[in-house]
Amino acid sequence: MGLSRLAALHGVATSYSPSAEVTVTVPDDTVVAVLGALGVDATTPEAVRESLAAAESAARSRLLPPTLVVWTGEPLPAPLTALPPGTTLEIALEDPAQAPPPRMRVPVDRPDPAVSPWGAAGRTDPADTEGTGAPPLPAWWAEPPLGVHRLAVRAPGGRMATGTLVVAPPRAPHPPARAHGFLVQLYSLLSARSWGMGDLGDLADLAAWSGRTLGAGFVQVNPLHAAVPGRPTDPSPYRPSSRRFPDPVHLHIESIPEYGHVPDRGTLDDLRQDAATLSDTVLNKGALIDRDAVWDLKRQALELVRQVPLTPGRRAAYCDFLAEQGQALEDHALWCALAEVHGSDWHSWPAGLRDPRSEETARARAALLDRVDLHCRLAWLTDGQLAAAQRAALDAGMAVGIVHDLAVGVHPGGADAWAQQDAFAHGMSVGAPPDAFNARGQDWGLPPWRPDVLAASGYAPYRGLLRGLLAHAGALRIDHVMGLFRLWWVPEGRPPTEGTYVTHDAEAMLAVLVLEAHRAGAVVMGEDLGTVEPGVREALARRGVLGTSVLWFERDWSGTGRPLAPEEWREGCLATVTTHDLPSTAARLTGDHVTLRHRLGLLTRPLDQELTADAADTAEWLGYLARLGLLPEGEGDEEGAVRAVHRFLLRTPARLTGVWLPDALGDRRPQNLPGTWDQYPNWRLPVADAEGHPVTLEELTAAPRLHRLMEVFRPPGDHPEPDPGTPPHDHPHTHP
Repeated sequence: MGLSRLAALHGVATSYSPSAEVTVTVPDDTVVAVLGALGVDATTPEAVRESLAAAESAARSRLLPPTLVVWTGEPLPAPLTALPPGTTLEIALEDPAQAPPPRMRVPVDRPDPAVSPWGAAGRTDPADTEGTGAPPLPAWWAEPPLGVHRLAVRAPGGRMATGTLVVAPPRAPHPPARAHGFLVQLYSLLSARSWGMGDLGDLADLAAWSGRTLGAGFVQVNPLHAAVPGRPTDPSPYRPSSRRFPDPVHLHIESIPEYGHVPDRGTLDDLRQDAATLSDTVLNKGALIDRDAVWDLKRQALELVRQVPLTPGRRAAYCDFLAEQGQALEDHALWCALAEVHGSDWHSWPAGLRDPRSEETARARAALLDRVDLHCRLAWLTDGQLAAAQRAALDAGMAVGIVHDLAVGVHPGGADAWAQQDAFAHGMSVGAPPDAFNARGQDWGLPPWRPDVLAASGYAPYRGLLRGLLAHAGALRIDHVMGLFRLWWVPEGRPPTEGTYVTHDAEAMLAVLVLEAHRAGAVVMGEDLGTVEPGVREALARRGVLGTSVLWFERDWSGTGRPLAPEEWREGCLATVTTHDLPSTAARLTGDHVTLRHRLGLLTRPLDQELTADAADTAEWLGYLARLGLLPEGEGDEEGAVRAVHRFLLRTPARLTGVWLPDALGDRRPQNLPGTWDQYPNWRLPVADAEGHPVTLEELTAAPRLHRLMEVFRPPGDHPEPDPGTPPHDHPHTHP
């Protein structure tokens, strides 16, 4: 009983329910290990009693939680309304320029003032909540401006407390209008000018073309976070070294202003020729995308580009970037420089260098100053091209622009885990419990943030992460958005089945997210597929966070089990037919995805049973589409069926509709096949056509099949553009 109570006080679950009828007890050893990672000793009965007494005493004496959330225009949180009369609040504004004075003393029992101490930003009139169904705000309350402020409380008798006050708008921004757009893994989108993989120049080009020609409202890409260097580099964009900074492998080298002034043109020309050869092996010779080879060429070119002095204006912009990014960028760049010397896992570095604040690390910083500056410069250049891609999207008339993706965590040996060691739970990994699709559970190898450290810091690491990602984003997709509420922690050395859930302060996580999205004017969407705790989708929807709805999964699960009628879909979502972790639509229609999984030994039933069940599922959907009049092409037309499922999506009220770019060409290969490592070329395939031939960006824009699909999205009465013809003559490309 004591261990359960102790665990509950620290947000650690002692049981979980994989389904409504089943409850699973978490092993005590797991609970003890997770509490230990949170700094709570529960290794002996005596330790449990002492830790429980300390936790309960702290809870009784606490005036405020470490972080408190106020949603503008909504009732105050209970910790504020429960403060005793005579208490004084002192609020230090995040931005003192927002409203004078920078510090305000607010007596809890003071009379209603005629003027808010915050100026026009405050609101103390109880009439403001009339008609909303919410109780009026206390007369003593004057709402501070939006932001993350420091809060100090002095209660009668001398009791004091400090914490963080997050004042957030009630909802994240909505898309300005219903919009459609492409979903693409950027590395897979090669143009004739790419250096072996898609880059930020290609992203800007795709956005400009699809916005102007097809009326697209957005382009969603995979995470562009900095990868862990090494040979071979882990190609997964969902296990990065750092989520705070982008990877310079995505740079379009020729777009860097200093590129044209490199004096050693011969070496640059040789590198460009090698890059063209590398692209040719991918596009014409069946080779996989080789990120390491691409980076080797780009790194050599960037070393030459860096030797060109910056112009005064460019130098000033670079200095501003360094000042804005501060310690976070310096740490990231230092980790990159140290990794060049000692390898890419900081756990194996000399002991003194494992601490980013040690004297040895300070000496290494000075010794490696030139390399640190190089990695700072690369982050600046990549940031500039991210900004250029979003400008290109908006200039093309896109309502949203570029949708960036936030991975659920970082590599344990990477830059973020090194620089922010105190914020991560050591000896723990994020994953998923056993479910109907994976009886063994999942271990993703990503260390989780400690909820207690985040709260004590006012969520500073989380705020900094979001602010950086949203700087050049029209929207942000959050992978496994359920992690804002709770995450499945797996102790090191244990199977995923022996993990447990650890909760976050979801109110604070959501408030920071909504606040930063509001500041950036960006839409937020969450990947809420799979096991979702009751109430999570409702909480996200209330705060304006869109969900993700995938056609094949949208059935009346609580009733008939049949395909969900389009009018019954939720409005607040990105509606798609498939994703990067699922079969392409053509593969699903033909059953190719089943035979692929059979070849790789991933099926849990005999092949004939899997094929029969899959064919029945697909036939039911196609029959429903036909009854709705969305399949005029009739049975047996694969391309027509692809158009039909997208016609269906447009019948739903979904705010955003996404087209998986490979679907527009009939590509049958998944970009990622969960459950495989080296058995399948995950994250290394170029976009291809129905025959498996890689397709360049130039060819894609001229592909008749793509244009036939996108006719589905053309407004009624809007006539199609003339046939785009063939790729420009200066970008020749032929298939073998």
